[in-house]
Amino acid sequence: MAAVTERFQQLFVVWIVLSITSSVAVDRNNFKTCSQSSFCKRQRNVKPGSSPYRALLNSLELTEKNIKVQLINEVNKVPLLLEIYGLEGNMTRIKITELNPLKPRYEVPDVLIQDPPTLPLAVTGRDDNSIELALSQTDHRLIITSKPFRLDIMAGNELVLSVNSRGLLVFEHLRQRKDTFSDKISSTVGSMWDRIKSLFSSESKQENSESEAEKPEDGNSEQLDAAEKVDEAEPEKNEKDEDTENGMWEETFKTHRDSKPNGPTSISLDFSLPGFENVYGIPEHADNLKLKTTDNGDPYRLYNLDVFQYELYNPMSLYGAVPLMLAHNAQRTLGIFWLNSAETWVDISSNTAGKTVFGKMLDYVQGSKEAPQTDVRWISESGIIDVFILLGPKSTNVFHQYASLTGTQALPPLFTIGYHQCRWNYNDQEDVRNVDAGLDDHDIPCDVIWLDIEHTDGKRYFTWDPNKFPKPQDMLQELEAKKRKMVTIVDPHIKVDSGYKIYNEIRSHDLYTKSKDGNDYEGWCWPGNAGYPDFTNPEMRSLWAKMFAYDQYEGSRENLYTWNDMNEPSVFNGPEVTMHKDVVHNGGWENRDVHNLYGYYVQMATAEGQVLRSGGKERPFVLTRAFFAGSQRYGAVWTGDNAAEWDHLKISIPMCLSLGLAGISFCGADVGGFFKTPSTELLVRWYQMGAYHPFFRAHAHLDTPRREPWLFGEENTKLIRSVVRERYALLPFWYTLFYNAYRTGVPVMRPLWVEFPADVTTFAIDNEFMLGNALLVHPVAEEGSRGVTAYLPGTGEVWYDVRSFQKYIAPQQLYIPVTMSSVPVFQRGGTIIPRKNRVRRSSSCMINDPYTLYVALSSQNTADGELYEDDGHSFNFQTKKEYIHRKFTFINNILTSSNADNSSHFTTKAWLEKVVVMGAQKPSKVHIQMKDGSTSEVEYEFDAATSILTLRKPAVNIASDWTILLR
Repeated sequence: MAAVTERFQQLFVVWIVLSITSSVAVDRNNFKTCSQSSFCKRQRNVKPGSSPYRALLNSLELTEKNIKVQLINEVNKVPLLLEIYGLEGNMTRIKITELNPLKPRYEVPDVLIQDPPTLPLAVTGRDDNSIELALSQTDHRLIITSKPFRLDIMAGNELVLSVNSRGLLVFEHLRQRKDTFSDKISSTVGSMWDRIKSLFSSESKQENSESEAEKPEDGNSEQLDAAEKVDEAEPEKNEKDEDTENGMWEETFKTHRDSKPNGPTSISLDFSLPGFENVYGIPEHADNLKLKTTDNGDPYRLYNLDVFQYELYNPMSLYGAVPLMLAHNAQRTLGIFWLNSAETWVDISSNTAGKTVFGKMLDYVQGSKEAPQTDVRWISESGIIDVFILLGPKSTNVFHQYASLTGTQALPPLFTIGYHQCRWNYNDQEDVRNVDAGLDDHDIPCDVIWLDIEHTDGKRYFTWDPNKFPKPQDMLQELEAKKRKMVTIVDPHIKVDSGYKIYNEIRSHDLYTKSKDGNDYEGWCWPGNAGYPDFTNPEMRSLWAKMFAYDQYEGSRENLYTWNDMNEPSVFNGPEVTMHKDVVHNGGWENRDVHNLYGYYVQMATAEGQVLRSGGKERPFVLTRAFFAGSQRYGAVWTGDNAAEWDHLKISIPMCLSLGLAGISFCGADVGGFFKTPSTELLVRWYQMGAYHPFFRAHAHLDTPRREPWLFGEENTKLIRSVVRERYALLPFWYTLFYNAYRTGVPVMRPLWVEFPADVTTFAIDNEFMLGNALLVHPVAEEGSRGVTAYLPGTGEVWYDVRSFQKYIAPQQLYIPVTMSSVPVFQRGGTIIPRKNRVRRSSSCMINDPYTLYVALSSQNTADGELYEDDGHSFNFQTKKEYIHRKFTFINNILTSSNADNSSHFTTKAWLEKVVVMGAQKPSKVHIQMKDGSTSEVEYEFDAATSILTLRKPAVNIASDWTILLR
């Protein structure tokens, strides 16, 4: 019987896979729209207008950390508590929750890296309807208006942001469900019974008084949710049916029923951004970098879901959710961080939406006084309102501010920013051996080979198929001999099997999530029937981490790392292909409250497991599909199940840019597309783009033909080889960018407007991008393209083509003829980039190889840059300050190397092999001077046609102080 059941499970999963792979696009019917989500529909039915909320200014309480003020809904009389915090680093925190809830409401733990340090707030003015607060150490003031409640943030005399100016604050308070005994008797007796109960029930008395309360004078009746309304025309109407119809106490989607034991708990708040037309962020969506207005469609949705072969250019949810939005104009950048892990919808409106450039010019000529403004409404199903306003004023300030809350991108091991070779699935150990040999035979560098779910014993994670991978340690040792690594997939659905050690261990500790009836929750995924560990429980995370120990994860070695997939979590037979919302987690919290944290906790536990197995010495590497704010602390993210289509190639740029803006720098897309089969041209172009994304991995679906980079003819192999080797030559530059992201929170891959904040042309560009402040990349992403037009930003800026060294003066739209070998990349004048031009089979083989510095002179004949180097794998850079951080400057024809951090120490055999100066003049002599004053002459060549000066073999250690003088 057990064998029959397992066979049925296998057939079911096969059917699921066939359904997925045979579809040409995502089945939207599997996923809710706002109108199908009862709380979103209720909240969105509230239209802008006067708010029923009033701030009780006489309740103001000033503490050392914050200011507290009560808010009252003048319709239902439910009091709320408003807390305002001034935070260090030019931030403001606003919290709103119930003053006297029936039970605690969920507040997101573990995402903030610390309790944010506060600054004193002071009352600097007040009248009958408002209070003015000053934020110490800044020029910002907060003005609380009492009726209707509104909060304005001022910078000097400039209004920066308004809260609830459109009156869209709605807070569905916790309440008792009305008795349903009347369903079983006549409607007349039921009505009488309700009236009798109301005489003795204080809760009913409160509800009656609320329903009979007069509307506020400004009268926005739509602020009343359905539970507070009384239909006088139908006094005997079944209240249970009405609540069900409105989705307040239960809701059905397709065949799935959500029991909603706590009733309606949703929250909403609006923010107005005067002077801003451009907003960005809130990943993950397959959409443009600049977010669209949503007045005529669905809001952007943040709800982690397993969406197969997702559609492009729509606001549907995908695998991860970071509730951070950035707004930018030529004067300032600010951020809104909405700390809530429940299903969330974000509405965006703009008074300039739909206007053409000509229309905006006409407004200007005619003297229109209407300033541009963007309005944003956040709607979440449960929890509290907890929002951080990041006041910038520069984009770099916003990045620092957000990083101070949720942490920075973890510094990855060096090998992880090399090339990764993956598919679903490499068949067996011999297949892995052949792929590894093929990379060497075709001189294609690679650091990691990946194994998908088929490497396991029947989809039992932490195991190996005994027939296909009988000696995994031998396989790993062979890779280690070539200084390569392996990544295996470890998903969070655990096969229900009494003979499976992992399943039994989690069950013995009672650490699975629970269904609403208290049993272990089970759903269908790759192994068939599966349990879902409760990763919100720290005990479960600790147990999971211990499973990565070498004596627990049999067959593992030091060069084995981890891929967390399906961790939204994916449940094939669940609502919207995920976990039921009324599933119960640690502490009695519903999945509805914590859903978007699940994948975050899976990656956290996995990363901690890798650190634990090394005794805390080695940096982990974990790739995750699902994520939340703070996931950057634990590894990398990829954009999920894309398709081998040109539009998917294009969308990978804004998707990664959006992730970077939200703190997750280590991101990439499956090179070649996961679903479908790419043409040879598309595959080559994808390698050319992927080589300039932070995470660089080729991956393909089980049913696609093999596509290792040497299978498409020698010419195409040569093209792919060339761009992979270019990636490896730039590894010192990449590693330095990641170090700076780790230190500061500034993204590795950036929109142009981050570097050129006043250049309005850059604000909507998402087909090119910056790497750090130095490289501008405009990949070719059109089929059959013979040319691209790249925008070179910055008035008076100098740009150099990295291959021809041709010089361009910005700003300009530059048409570039292209061939299949073309990857338009430009180095910005005024920058210095370190490279290693002796490319080998893997990054670890290049550790002691020499450096070349590429110096691109600005119009003032100056340049600067930096280099970071450490051992590439351990935490010694943190614990022992073992690293090199060099600062390079070129000014007055003198190139200098100095220590950027005198507290660090590290030794290296790597030396300076060459210096290439772009935009140079021919010198008569070149000397190098050491710290001790000794000098020697340096050989050089000068190309007058390109103004390129090449200095050969300065032959100094890269970690030493030296000066090169051009005379």
